[in-house]
Amino acid sequence: MSEKKEILWNREYIKVMTANFTLFFAFYILTPLLPIYLSEHFGATKDTIGLVLSGYAVAALLFRPFSGYIVDSFNRKRVLVFFMLLSFAFYGFYLIAGTLALFAIVRTLHGGPFGASTVANSTVAIDVLPSSRRNEGIGYYGLSNNIATAIAPTAGIALYKHFGNFDVLFLVALLFALVSTAVAASVKLPERLPVADKKKLSLDRFFLVRGWFLGVNMVFFATCYGVLSNYLAIYAKESLGITRGAGTFFLLLSLGLIMSRLQGGKSLREGKLTRHAGIGILISTVGYTVFIISPHPFCFYTSALLVGLGNGHMWPAFQNMIISVAHHNERGTANSTLLTSWDLGMGIGIVLGGVIAEFLGYSALFWTVVGVHLAGVAMYFWVTRKMFLLRRFEE
Repeated sequence: MSEKKEILWNREYIKVMTANFTLFFAFYILTPLLPIYLSEHFGATKDTIGLVLSGYAVAALLFRPFSGYIVDSFNRKRVLVFFMLLSFAFYGFYLIAGTLALFAIVRTLHGGPFGASTVANSTVAIDVLPSSRRNEGIGYYGLSNNIATAIAPTAGIALYKHFGNFDVLFLVALLFALVSTAVAASVKLPERLPVADKKKLSLDRFFLVRGWFLGVNMVFFATCYGVLSNYLAIYAKESLGITRGAGTFFLLLSLGLIMSRLQGGKSLREGKLTRHAGIGILISTVGYTVFIISPHPFCFYTSALLVGLGNGHMWPAFQNMIISVAHHNERGTANSTLLTSWDLGMGIGIVLGGVIAEFLGYSALFWTVVGVHLAGVAMYFWVTRKMFLLRRFEE
């Protein structure tokens, strides 16, 4: 293989990362503020908020398995641009959703194209990476959406405090979604022969059965992050009296993500995936525990850095692991399986969070998060790590 092909930061890879960053930025600039929007604008209760916000995760959960099959079977770039255009359109619908029921419908339907876009874009990223740099490249690729999910809420909170108008947030999200679509449309992919698979459809075409253990394990960790990302701002305001700290929290979370990716590049390059994942989930466990163990601002902000460090180690390791147990023509399915698991966990976290917060309070909610995360840690060390070592394909 030529030296040129071994370059990690090639032009198309940078485009794909940019498209991914703006895609997630558009979506997550709204996430922490939607509970406040639903409460103030529509008078929704906590459990109703949980149900409304979980709609997108349910839609993404239902659609992502099919999107993996579509990405593996048809022209990936056309699939990517089509779903990004659909996702872009939904930000405009938020502006005209004048009732709680209509907003819930729009939010739910948005989950389909957004989920499909993330599957398509992450699979395209694998296509433009040289095989010898794939582990490392996937790690850095994940950083683009991790940073977006950390920075975007901070930007959203700042915009809301400055303008006091949610329409501004929806318009900014619309703009970033447009940029994401335009960048994705400019990506040049290597030629790929169409799939000539005449086998009848089976479960493995939509869900990577070989990687079920990774998917189930990811549900535990996504549930915890679903609670944290959606209820942080309202918890800080109502329970801790921290009215301006949510933005700083997400900035520190972003810093932890960046530090983990910069520090972990060598480990991923050397293929130490199980070690990388194990370190990440243990750090995250400490972070969630510190978050709830004391109402002191020091613990509040320290937990952000720790959760960022942990998730930054865990996610790229899990993504590389599930790709390593998939055949080459199942990369879209592998990505959709992991992302579907993430959606399922996020949805559980949002609904569970609303119910527990309504009836038991936020303290009980975040102690539940600690317990769920510990269960995920136990599954990883007793089941997931061993099954991955048995089922992985050597490059």
